[in-house]
Amino acid sequence: MTSMFETVMGAGFDRLHPRLRRRFSVGLASGEACTGRGVMDRVWHGRAFVKPFLALGATRNILVPEAGRDIPFVIENVPYADSYGRETVSFVRTFDLPGRSRRFDAQMVLGPRGDRILDYLGTHQHLASELHFHAEPDGSLLIRSGEHRFREGPVDVRVPELLGATAEVRESYDETAGRFRIRVRVVNRFFGPLFGYEGSFTASYTDVRAHGVRPGLRPVREEARA
Repeated sequence: MTSMFETVMGAGFDRLHPRLRRRFSVGLASGEACTGRGVMDRVWHGRAFVKPFLALGATRNILVPEAGRDIPFVIENVPYADSYGRETVSFVRTFDLPGRSRRFDAQMVLGPRGDRILDYLGTHQHLASELHFHAEPDGSLLIRSGEHRFREGPVDVRVPELLGATAEVRESYDETAGRFRIRVRVVNRFFGPLFGYEGSFTASYTDVRAHGVRPGLRPVREEARA
C-alpha cells in the first residue's frame, strides 16, 4: 500500500524513521487517519508590519497572527476523495491560543506527474503550493515549498516573490521522549520571517473507513486545477 508521500519520495521514504514512515503512510490505500496532539513550545510571528498580512490570511484559515508559548496543538491528517475524485490528505492544524482557537488548513494531493505534492491552502483553496519532501541523514523529514499560485475563477497566476513566502517544515521522532518534534518557518525573501511554530506531539491512528471525515475538516471550496 503506497501513500502519496511514499510515491513522491521514492527510495528516500525508506530512510525515514519508522514512526515517520507510519505517519506519512496515511491514505486511502491504508485506510488510516492520523491525529497528532501535543504542545507547541512557541508560536511566533515576524515584525509588527506583517501582522495585518497574517490577520488577513487567518480569515481563510491560513497562518496565525498571534504569538504565544506552550500552546495546545492538534493536527488532523485524514485521507478522502475530493469532489474531483483525487486522493486528498488533510493537514488541518488547530492552535488553542489564549482566548481563541486558530486553524491553519491545508489539503494535499499528488501532482499530475507524481513527482511532487500540491498543497491547497485555506478554506477556499485560493493558494496552491508545490511541496518537495526529503529524508535527512538522521531519519527526519524536511519539507520545502516551491512555486505558489493564486487561483480564483479564470485567474491562475504565480504569486510574485515580493508577496509570497517559502515554508520549511522539519519533522522528526524523539525516541527518548516518545514524541514527534516539529519546527515550521515561513519566510519572505524581502521581509524576512513571517510566522512559525515548534514543539512536539504524540500520534494516534484511526480507521477512516469506519469513522469517516468529520464535518468542517474539508474546505468550503475545492480547486480543480492541479
